[in-house]
Amino acid sequence: MLHGVLFDLDGTLLDTAADFTAVLNSMLDEHGRAPQSYDAVRRKVSDGARAVVSLGFEQTEDSDGFADLLNDFLDRYLAQLSVSTTLFPGMSEVLTHIESLGLKWGIVTNKPSRFTEPLLSAMQLSTRCGTAICPDHVTHRKPHPEPIYLACKEIDCLPANTIYVGDHKRDIDAGRNASMRTVACRYGYISENDSADNWGANYVVDTASDLIPLISKLQLHKSEDSTCL
Repeated sequence: MLHGVLFDLDGTLLDTAADFTAVLNSMLDEHGRAPQSYDAVRRKVSDGARAVVSLGFEQTEDSDGFADLLNDFLDRYLAQLSVSTTLFPGMSEVLTHIESLGLKWGIVTNKPSRFTEPLLSAMQLSTRCGTAICPDHVTHRKPHPEPIYLACKEIDCLPANTIYVGDHKRDIDAGRNASMRTVACRYGYISENDSADNWGANYVVDTASDLIPLISKLQLHKSEDSTCL
């Protein structure tokens, strides 16, 4: 039986790409560089700020000046991290459905708490989620299972009775490493040459709304076969 639901943050629960794009393009404009499209940035967000900065400035992390660009990007992002960010379509209803069933939910993200906590507060989610585990709360980040285990402990749910929903292979790997059922999101921030169908998730959904019947089904049954919705 299902007792809890854990979500990745960027690309799964929240659509943060517009704010990443705005911050990057403001920097590119000041440096006399061409802007990046929303779609191009969207495909990089799940790989973090370093990947977004690398995309815009065509530099690697070892390049001279990269650290300064990254710090500038992070400071700007912190100042406007919730300007255009929204829940993915249908996700508000998903969270309400989870809560109506008496289930617990939380977040496991590789986004540092410096950004995660104010973002959740701005989105009025901080008092609703049972936990929000960030990389600075643990020794090992995803795909290591440590953050999953800590989240399960904080929402008082066994991994076997919890699912993890994510939009990146490392999310699915983290859930599998914790012996948890996993859900891959086709609607998330997936790289151009990648596919959610290739990650080995127990379930694959096209939209956030597809989680509602899946969660209802899992809550009623002790075990389910792998499938795609």
